[in-house]
Amino acid sequence: MKVTHLLGMGAIALSAVACTTNPITGRSSLQLANNSEILTMSSQEYKTTLSKGKVITGTADAKRVVNVGNRIKSAAERYYQSIGRSADLASYSWEFNLLQSNELNAWCMPGGKVAVYTGILPVTKDDNGLAVVLGHEVSHALAGHGNERISQAMVAQYGGAILGGTISNSQWASVFQKVYPIGSQVALLKYGRGQESEADEMGLYLMSMAGYDPRAAIPFWNRMEAASTGARQPEFLSTHPNPETRISDINKDLPKALEYYKAAGGKI
Repeated sequence: MKVTHLLGMGAIALSAVACTTNPITGRSSLQLANNSEILTMSSQEYKTTLSKGKVITGTADAKRVVNVGNRIKSAAERYYQSIGRSADLASYSWEFNLLQSNELNAWCMPGGKVAVYTGILPVTKDDNGLAVVLGHEVSHALAGHGNERISQAMVAQYGGAILGGTISNSQWASVFQKVYPIGSQVALLKYGRGQESEADEMGLYLMSMAGYDPRAAIPFWNRMEAASTGARQPEFLSTHPNPETRISDINKDLPKALEYYKAAGGKI
C-alpha cells in the first residue's frame, strides 16, 4: 500500500510538471519523453521504410497526396501561429509520400513524416476523402500521441523514479525500443482509443481549416468499415472506436468543423 501510494503521488507530481494541452481539442496528456530523440528516431525509420518500399512519384495520385498534405500542414501552421504556438511546430520536417501497397493504411510519424498506401485511395475516392485520412494522421503527430505513449510506458515501468531523476540512459532507451521497435515501422505504433478519437476530432477541424468539406468524413469512415468487413481489420482501424461511436462523435463535432470550413471559404 505504501509503495502504491508513493507511485500515485509521483504520477500526480509528474502530471503537474509535464502536462501538455492540445490547443485544438483542449485535451491534456502526460508527455515526458525527449522530443528531439523521438524525431531523430522517426526520421531514421521513415528513411528505412521508404528505402524498403516502392515510393510512387510523378503520378496524379502522388501529386494529390502531396497537395492535400501540404494544405493541411499549412492550415495547422496558420492556426498555431494565430494562437502564438508556432514554436510547437518549429522542429517539424514535413514529407508526404505515396507508397505502393494494397493495405488500407496511412500514417504520420512524429515530426510530420507521412506515408499513404495506394490501397486506401479507392476508399478515399477524392480530395475530401484523402483530407479525412491525412488530417487524422497529421493530428496524431501534432497532438504528441507518440510521446504520450512513450510516457505512459515510462510511468508504468518506472513510476516515481522518473520524478527523482534516477532513470538511467539505458532504461530510457529500453522504453523507447519497446514503444518504437527498432527495425520495424515506427508508424505502426498502436494508439489508444482516446488518442484515436482525438485524432478524429482534430483531423476534422484541420481538414476544414484547409478548405476541405468535413461532411466527407462520415461517408469515408462508412466506406472504410465496409472495405474491412469479412477481412482482417486493417491497422488503420484496429484501435479506433466502434463505428457507431465514431459517427456519433463526428456528428457532434461537425458544427464546429463547418465553422472552420466556412471561414476557409467553403460553401455550406
